[in-house]
Amino acid sequence: MTRISRVIAEWVHGLSYDSIPGEVIEEAKKRFVDSVGVALGAFNEEPVRIARAIAEGTGGARIPATLWGTGLRVAADHAGFANGCAVRYFDFNDTYLSKEALHPSDMIPALLAAAEIVDADGRRLLEGMVSAYEVVGALADSYSVRDRGWDHTVYINIATAAGAAKILGLDADGIEQAVNIATNTSLALRQTRAGELSMWKGCAAAHAARNGLFSALLAWKGMTGPSPVFEGEFGFFNVALCGDRFDLARLGEWRLLKTSIKYWPVEYHSMSAVEAALKVREEVGEIKPEDIEEVIVKTFTVSYKIIVKDPEKWDPKTRETADHSLPYIVAAALLDGRVWIDTFRPERFLARDVRVVMSRMKVEVDPEYDRIYPEGIGNRVIVKLKDGRVVEAESIYPPGHFKNPLDRSGVEDKFLRITRGLVDPEDSKRFFQEAWMLEKLVDPARPVRRLLVRG
Repeated sequence: MTRISRVIAEWVHGLSYDSIPGEVIEEAKKRFVDSVGVALGAFNEEPVRIARAIAEGTGGARIPATLWGTGLRVAADHAGFANGCAVRYFDFNDTYLSKEALHPSDMIPALLAAAEIVDADGRRLLEGMVSAYEVVGALADSYSVRDRGWDHTVYINIATAAGAAKILGLDADGIEQAVNIATNTSLALRQTRAGELSMWKGCAAAHAARNGLFSALLAWKGMTGPSPVFEGEFGFFNVALCGDRFDLARLGEWRLLKTSIKYWPVEYHSMSAVEAALKVREEVGEIKPEDIEEVIVKTFTVSYKIIVKDPEKWDPKTRETADHSLPYIVAAALLDGRVWIDTFRPERFLARDVRVVMSRMKVEVDPEYDRIYPEGIGNRVIVKLKDGRVVEAESIYPPGHFKNPLDRSGVEDKFLRITRGLVDPEDSKRFFQEAWMLEKLVDPARPVRRLLVRG
């Protein structure tokens, strides 16, 4: 039987820019733009500042990469981590849903750092991005590690190593060693996303991607890793999966096309609940807690397990818990008629009005929405008002979903909204011009390097 790490390595090594369909390249560029935008929007958030402060101490490193928003060059793995924390912190970057749900664009900062290390051009960066997206999607299609208590960032680590190794120019043997090292060091506990969520919720994937980059750098210099890392006596299958096995899903399906860009800054399974709640609000008009008799939300099992079942999701005390709380997200959308970054400030999620609405809410699993998932994310919001009216709305494919995708202008609009007051609009326009021609750039990091956050 061919080793899984070898299957990954041979496919990644064989991928060339010319073999990638044009629509995949276009969607990859959208995710590049989107990732930079959400990262710069989170520039001043506390976990991002912490990570950046550590990275800034590595200035003058011999293997440098850009610290986004600053123009500084720091140690590449630290740049990958700090920039990755920024991409993920607002829970506003893209999503892939399958047996395992994850955020592939968590890998982009580490991949861009790899490109800076070897002066790779835009075509090479895109090869690495498409490779990493395909590998992480195939792993997610193959097995749900969260059912074993592991975080989905296990797969981010492995796929980043493969994509970074591609960018660094490794042959199939080198890519395999990068995957071996990354897999052996990839395990991360799912406690990151259980109960009351901490700052680490938005940083865990950045840490995994940093480890994937570091694994690729080690292989680039000749380091070998444990083999067979999946199938061995003390390998991934026997230890992490307690003896379970999986056959890696077929590579080459262009899974990047099935990733979805977020339209609101919430855990993705609640995205359609936001749209449904806003439709109700639009029909009813202003709603006050005293107007509501009951709110019923019908959702699907995966959503219920991740963003409903924990008691903390009904009493969020941190930003990280609030954007992973379906009850809170629906309550805020109904009352405010909007969901944005400030929805997840303490003064909002601790407010009495949303707590009253949550106390009048129940969430139920609808088997029909289980049947639709993961191709669609069905949520229905039903509001029973004290005046006797019952208003309800459903959403399955919210804006940005791969079956309802954003065009370039939609991606640009999101970028400009989230960076308003932080980045000069003229600089943003110049960034768009360069990013949309990423494949033609000799230095794909240049558009990001020139984007500086004010103050």
